[in-house]
Amino acid sequence: MRMMGNDGIAILPAAPLQPRSRDVEHRYRQDSDFYYLTGFDEPEAVAVLVPGRESGEFLLFCREKNPEKELWDGHRAGPEGAVRDFGADDAFPINDIDDILPGIMESCSRVYYAMGLNAEFDGHVADWVNSLRSGGSRGVHAPQEFVALDHLLHDMRLYKSRSEISAMRRAAKVAVAAHERAMKSTRPGMYEYELEAEFLYEFRRHDAWTSYSPIVGGGANACTLHYVTNRDQLKDGDLVLIDAGCELDFYASDITRTFPVNGRFSPEQRAVYEIVLEAQLAAIEKTVKGNHWDEPHDAAVRVITRGLRKLGLLDGTLPKLIKDGAYRQFFMHKTGHWLGMDVHDVGDYKVGDEWRLLESGMVTTVEPGIYIPNTRKYPAKFRGIGIRIEDDVAITAKGPDVLSKGLVKEPDAIEALMQAG
Repeated sequence: MRMMGNDGIAILPAAPLQPRSRDVEHRYRQDSDFYYLTGFDEPEAVAVLVPGRESGEFLLFCREKNPEKELWDGHRAGPEGAVRDFGADDAFPINDIDDILPGIMESCSRVYYAMGLNAEFDGHVADWVNSLRSGGSRGVHAPQEFVALDHLLHDMRLYKSRSEISAMRRAAKVAVAAHERAMKSTRPGMYEYELEAEFLYEFRRHDAWTSYSPIVGGGANACTLHYVTNRDQLKDGDLVLIDAGCELDFYASDITRTFPVNGRFSPEQRAVYEIVLEAQLAAIEKTVKGNHWDEPHDAAVRVITRGLRKLGLLDGTLPKLIKDGAYRQFFMHKTGHWLGMDVHDVGDYKVGDEWRLLESGMVTTVEPGIYIPNTRKYPAKFRGIGIRIEDDVAITAKGPDVLSKGLVKEPDAIEALMQAG
């Protein structure tokens, strides 16, 4: 509100309910921006911030208490609960918003709002502003400027507080336990969906949900980056790549491990795996305060290109292979992304034309990979090998803090864990 100034107003709608099929809805998940500012986890709500308003700066419009509807759909805070339990200065029934909000907007010059994300609500905002503008001849004041709310809010969300880092560490701990469970239970002949079930069980028993659809790719399925079918049988001699994280208290983890279905890496699998692991460690080493966003990726690219050249999958000088992007046929994605309330969290990667500098409080994934298509273009011994290793890393003044460090990733340690299971 300090950044908005006393002549601004911010308006944030809650996430709408989403139909799944006919009269069945998806499990409700609050909009991250809305929850970040309010902690309020109900649909059909609107948060309003009005800096400097003497009769209350934080207003919440929400559903009224209704015993009959609460019998079917669960507890509602109601306007009284919004004030009592969520710190609103004042709260009103959502059905009264058309009568109340335009009068509050009248005293403001700028509206901070995320236009384009919710077409239906965009229409309401436009109607409120237009109704004020139509009253200009009667001396009614209307806001003159719309400002993208995410310009301020998403930069705030990029920098995590201690409590946010703690929440993410807890989410990572649950995901680590789930990955360990999957490694210990994997056997040839199982199906990918059986391993997915191990994650769902471990997440729910800790009151967590998946932060994205789990990827369980056995064999060549690992070379499809967003493979989520998870239906094929796991074969003796193949690797399985599992990219799975959970959301706990609205904060996400995002972890990937790749391991042999039978508990033992083949020489070729181990050779490729060790390149990816070296690349990940090199990237983590560069995930430090003061480096720019792309330096960890550059470090991973150097290691992977050198390793692919050593395996005979690339031919040429290292500088030229890197300059030409020859590695991209095997490593086609960036080495990480912001992580927070959203698994691909908000925050700009560039400031102007320059890569953003890493600062304390930022959290990123570090996830290099090598994916060798199952085609005759490549040597048979390497075909269909897909490997990614991913951890969650917080930038601190003391260096990289790997939130998911409890999960093994050295090949010998993976084999030992699987044999113990």
